[in-house]
Amino acid sequence: MKINDIAKLANVSKSAVSLALNGKNGVSQATREKILKIAQEHGYIPRPVVKAEKYTASKSNHKLLRFVACTNEGIVTEQYESQSFFTELINSIEKCTKTNGYSLLVSSINVEKLYEEISELENEQKSSGILLLGTNLTSDQIRTIAMIQPNIVVLDTCFETLNINFVVMNNLYGAYQAGEYLIRNGHSDIGYVRSTDRMYNFNMREEGFLQALEENDLSITKDNIFEISPTTISSQKELEDKLKKRLTNLPTALFCECDYMAISVMKTLNELDIKVPDQVSVVGFDNIFESKVLTPELTTVNVKKDKIASLSVEKLIQIIEQQDADNVKVFVDTDFIERDSSIAYKKEAMVDGEIKSL
Repeated sequence: MKINDIAKLANVSKSAVSLALNGKNGVSQATREKILKIAQEHGYIPRPVVKAEKYTASKSNHKLLRFVACTNEGIVTEQYESQSFFTELINSIEKCTKTNGYSLLVSSINVEKLYEEISELENEQKSSGILLLGTNLTSDQIRTIAMIQPNIVVLDTCFETLNINFVVMNNLYGAYQAGEYLIRNGHSDIGYVRSTDRMYNFNMREEGFLQALEENDLSITKDNIFEISPTTISSQKELEDKLKKRLTNLPTALFCECDYMAISVMKTLNELDIKVPDQVSVVGFDNIFESKVLTPELTTVNVKKDKIASLSVEKLIQIIEQQDADNVKVFVDTDFIERDSSIAYKKEAMVDGEIKSL
């Protein structure tokens, strides 16, 4: 049971459900009781949020920030809060917001009804500013939201041509680090696991990884490019079918555009009895919680979600309190974390009828 399901059953908007469940003004008592009854009957457990009395003060002194995620069927699905990357990011934002004396509302809207739903949210409860999860958004969509609420900082993407504030991980550098690491460890027959859904982050990661290879006179062959879903963590049949044809000629290492893809790759390899990292090294990107509880633990690029959160909140508060009109594009550098899913390449040869490392 999700907010969207409750909204359909009650024949109201998702924002009305959110207001009712969280004790906020903006819906009638009859509608509130109807929504609460449906939620109770279906065992809905709402996400903990700030209580209404904390931000129902006059508009002149209320301190309310709104985190907005625009969902679709691609990267940021309606279940985005169950994905570790976004959970960790939101938790860090909540801590930073509270530390700075502000309250945080977490809102998700349908990207297909972006203008209508953002307008409705802001009309029902005006925020001091918006922290926008821009992962899957176009420049036009971001511009639309900024017209409704000009106090805005966009996270997890960047459009250099927009006069808007952005805070994002340095995707190009992170993937470049991964490429350098594999090359430094003797890998030259390298595979690239690419997302079927394209966005700014993945495009920059691809550019950075290929740059590292190019600087070392290496490239990725067409056969070594694999495309899979970016949000599926189980094995994927198309990848399995392609790998089955390559069992005697596998790349020695695979770089995956995100950790979810890396986990899916490792599960697929395991089902084919291909050992990680002995036969194929696997490297991911994001350093989500699951990367540390895998067997073997995942080598990955660490995205400093806490730093992205703090910089975003601090910038938005500067805009609100100091009328800071200087927009910035902030890139937060990554760390590379070596774990057990990758090893140095060991060249093998047939010696006296046995395969031995050279």
